[in-house]
Amino acid sequence: MRLAKRYSPQRLEQACERAVAIGAYTYKNVESILKSGLDQQPLTPVGNRRAAVHPNIRGPRYYQTKEDKPC
Repeated sequence: MRLAKRYSPQRLEQACERAVAIGAYTYKNVESILKSGLDQQPLTPVGNRRAAVHPNIRGPRYYQTKEDKPC
């Protein structure tokens, strides 16, 4: 309710949408989204995000058991 005194209903709604999408449900999270202007950035659907590519990141093949690994 306090955030509604400083931000428009549209911005607050967008910030809450983003917070729910990323699982950040606290007042501080929503406030941070508003302060940084993330509510005004397009929200990328979770399904369209690409995994980070880095040589130290192991893929699913690394975690296969010995019986599951191809010879």
